[in-house]
Amino acid sequence: MKTVTVSQAKGRLHALLDRATRGEEIGIISGDKIIQLKPVEVVPWEETYLWKEYGVSSEEAARFADRLDRRILENERKGRYKTFSGDIVKDCSD
Repeated sequence: MKTVTVSQAKGRLHALLDRATRGEEIGIISGDKIIQLKPVEVVPWEETYLWKEYGVSSEEAARFADRLDRRILENERKGRYKTFSGDIVKDCSD
């Protein structure tokens, strides 16, 4: 992956977007993270799986996502989640 800093990207964003559109992996370094430039297909809500298969509106999906985010944060705060160490046997034996 080709990476550039935010300052470098500012001066040549158009060229970087063109390269990403052609399939090249481009990342912009921001603090301790790399943000990847990547084209995505945008479709009307009525063409999404949630709408076609289940009739879920975009508002309902957003409320569900918010509720799920709150539940995850609450469980993290209460220490209910474990971090995977890479050793499945060890982690499951606790």
